[in-house]
Amino acid sequence: MRDAFSAAFDRGMAIVASVLVVALLVCVSLGVVTREAGSPLIWTHELSRFLMVWLAVFGWVLASRKQLHVRIRYFQDLLPQRAHKLVEIAIQSALTLFGVLVAIYSIGLVAKNRDLEATSMPLSMAWMYAPLVLAGIVTAAQGALEVARAIRAPRVVAPQVEIE
Repeated sequence: MRDAFSAAFDRGMAIVASVLVVALLVCVSLGVVTREAGSPLIWTHELSRFLMVWLAVFGWVLASRKQLHVRIRYFQDLLPQRAHKLVEIAIQSALTLFGVLVAIYSIGLVAKNRDLEATSMPLSMAWMYAPLVLAGIVTAAQGALEVARAIRAPRVVAPQVEIE
């Protein structure tokens, strides 16, 4: 059941990220075309900022879920098995704490900006920070899951991604 939920969540995040890429491309293209035509739509610049933040956050969530963030493990891999495991638990615990802090501070940012309206659109500036709450929660949950895996596993080995 958890694997089905996890797969559905990842698929949903990928779909949202794809929609955001297309929306950002359309928005920026519309801004360029209307500016070149001599009648710029001023809201395209601000909307593209919102879309870029949302896209970055959804990319962050996807990378966290697939453990694709940049990580240099050279020195950790040189450690004996027990020390390797303890370092992995410490790293993932720090990641969990980071996610909790991002979620907490993001909730504050959303609340502080709720009444502030965007300059060129009838949209609350809280929407600029809203996706960070999700990213913090997902990062904290993923970190906690990785701590549990590290505790259970004899030796934690992060997936290797080769760059061509």
